Amino acid sequence: MNLTTFPRASTALHTDRYELTMVEAALQHGTADTKCMFEVFARRLPGARRYGIVAGTGRLLDLIRDFRFDDAELNWLRENDVVTTRTLDWLADYRFSGSIWGYQEGEAYFPNSPVLVVESSFAEGVLLETLVLSVLNYDSAVANAATRMVTAARGRPLAEMGSRRAHEQSAVAAARAAYIAGFDATSNLEAGRTWGIPTMGTAAHAFTLLHDSEEEAFRAQVAATGPETTLLVDTYDVAEGVRAAVAAAGTELGAVRLDSGDLPTLVVEVRQLLDSLGATGTRITVTNDLDEHAIAALSAVPVDSYGVGTSVVTGSGSPAAGMVYKLVARRGDDDGWVPVAKKSPEKISVGGRKFPVRRLNSARIAVEELIYVGDGPEDTDSRSALERPLYVQLVDNGTIDDRFTGPAGTRLAREHRAKILSELPADASRLGRGDPTLPTNFSS
Repeated sequence: MNLTTFPRASTALHTDRYELTMVEAALQHGTADTKCMFEVFARRLPGARRYGIVAGTGRLLDLIRDFRFDDAELNWLRENDVVTTRTLDWLADYRFSGSIWGYQEGEAYFPNSPVLVVESSFAEGVLLETLVLSVLNYDSAVANAATRMVTAARGRPLAEMGSRRAHEQSAVAAARAAYIAGFDATSNLEAGRTWGIPTMGTAAHAFTLLHDSEEEAFRAQVAATGPETTLLVDTYDVAEGVRAAVAAAGTELGAVRLDSGDLPTLVVEVRQLLDSLGATGTRITVTNDLDEHAIAALSAVPVDSYGVGTSVVTGSGSPAAGMVYKLVARRGDDDGWVPVAKKSPEKISVGGRKFPVRRLNSARIAVEELIYVGDGPEDTDSRSALERPLYVQLVDNGTIDDRFTGPAGTRLAREHRAKILSELPADASRLGRGDPTLPTNFSS
């Protein structure tokens, strides 16, 4: 599917006012065209997690493509006296013409990993700050939670079903981020249409309550969708619901869903009842406000799949990834790069152009996030066979690499996430609070 077939709106006002006022001041002072390098990183991992997953990059590239000031945006800025006519004229011609490198979407990251680098004029780059952070902070937060749930599920399928617990646009982004992190499907149809994610869903309690009996409701659903459907059996009494489900669909019933109750105990009882009724192939899926810890607690019982809603779309207690966007280098009078950095307590940054690698041991297990300072993102050759370069170029002088966008880019990110997890140390999969599984070190 080609996303350009859908109407595309400008994303230019998805930003904070101070980005435009900085551009105005830079234009007046003659520094707007100064070549700069901005960097995205997180000082720490939220929730004392062991690693993070970069997500949102493909969405961000499409939004940057649409970051333009058309008549509607310019007129609003003019009518509200946000900036002067000179700045409005500059904004009217805005198209990002710089270059962007970053960790490939689906990649693991750690504190101070330079996950994205924007190289452009000051004015072009500073305008993107709010958009970049709003996308990467939310999508990565969802992916961080989702990857923990995938780990806890131990190979059992997971479906994202949190649309009713998020903003309607965030719901689509969350479905995409969860899919990249290893979820198998979503209930959100727009996510299916836009990003090519498999969709799922059968019926809620309302459909059962519409009918005079559970069995009548189940027979109606089976008639419409076939015996391989999933029947929700906990509207009234679970045991009676299971019996009614098998009576309606026969022993070829695809699955039953449990959405309430003491799930560890209930799952065992339902499995025994299904088997006694001859429905030995009928699967059990559970929902009911699951998070990674609840999923882990169900690992010893015969659950076949999980549906997760609120917890995944809200980052399971950490709704933002804590990423920041900082100027780390600018061109000096001699055209050389001048490192710049914040020195504020608790908010110190490391200045300079950077080239990140993941250092591996002889067994190809990661031991360190190593950041070379002074080298630029275009330095893609590793220092040794045991250093995996982490940057890919996403935008080259204004031209977006479409490999990383759309449904194909989403699948690529999902595949990359699955591949790179094998190189992380074993303690990366621990769900308890703790230190990052890899240290991040800097080398001049």
